[in-house]
Amino acid sequence: METIFGLDLPTWWFLVVGGVFTGYAILDGFDLGAGALHLFFKKEESRRIALNAIGPVWDGNEVWLVIGGGALFAGFPVVYATVFSAFYELFMLFLVLLIFRAISIEFRSKEPMAWWRQLWDVSYSVSSIMLALSLGLVLGNIIQGLPIDDQFIYRGTVGDFFNPFSILMAITTLSLFMMHGAIYLVMKTENRLYAKLTVLVKNTTIFFVLMFALSTVYTLLYLPHMVERFKEVPMMFFFPVLTILAVANITRQITKRKYRFAFFSSAFVTAMLMALVAVGLFPNIVLSTIDPQFHIDIHNGSSTDKSLKIMLTFAVIGVPLVGLYTGFVFWTFRGKVKLDETSY
Repeated sequence: METIFGLDLPTWWFLVVGGVFTGYAILDGFDLGAGALHLFFKKEESRRIALNAIGPVWDGNEVWLVIGGGALFAGFPVVYATVFSAFYELFMLFLVLLIFRAISIEFRSKEPMAWWRQLWDVSYSVSSIMLALSLGLVLGNIIQGLPIDDQFIYRGTVGDFFNPFSILMAITTLSLFMMHGAIYLVMKTENRLYAKLTVLVKNTTIFFVLMFALSTVYTLLYLPHMVERFKEVPMMFFFPVLTILAVANITRQITKRKYRFAFFSSAFVTAMLMALVAVGLFPNIVLSTIDPQFHIDIHNGSSTDKSLKIMLTFAVIGVPLVGLYTGFVFWTFRGKVKLDETSY
């Protein structure tokens, strides 16, 4: 099997897919978090400012989800087929929620009536909350494992998705995004809205720390397979250590009101949590709860080496370009939000 810098091609694609989905979690995470907090703002001006804080970037952030889906299909078609078949109903709901979130942002300011704007405000907030919960639900089931048979076919029901761990992960994901979004909004606002958001930042951080602790304890007690890799390779222990230090740094920076550093720490925590999942699962991607022999790993679920090598070339070129574009947009629209005639 061909290797690059000591790693085989399926391992490289595992890193690529994980990296792209991590980018999506960081970028669209604060968008969804801002949406989840939207109804906490009572004044029309405050809601417009909150919308315009994410206005220039929210649709670009969703590009990372599209890239992630494409990368998964290119690198691990068996995983793509199994996961999308298993979560078919949930993914259809996810797409509907994405549509409603988008049209809520775009339609809200098209009419001046209060009921019209309130309608789309509720739609925007509810869809953002449901999207965050859906992502957590999927992640929780992937971590815990799915009833996959020897043909990699899902043998469960929709009701099986709603188990204690997946629900816990759904709420934890929502709490992470709410904290991430609150920190982003406080960087983009001033005056009374800024003061209100400083309180929301503290409250959402407490919410996340509590859910993070609960999900960690549950994982250690009931999902031993997620800690096996850390026992086998003690050097991997630095991942959870860095995660805990980053969480502590968020609270430290918030106390000092250094919200830019808190935001970077929040993004880093998101990346580290994704890394912890990746380390815990590797080399598997989808675990079978029917029989460990039915696990889908980076080898039996991947494309051919030739396909992986060709697509890796495109990924090496394309992903950095998207990253540069994303950075350019954030740099262009840096600073506090100012409303004008072009605003939402």
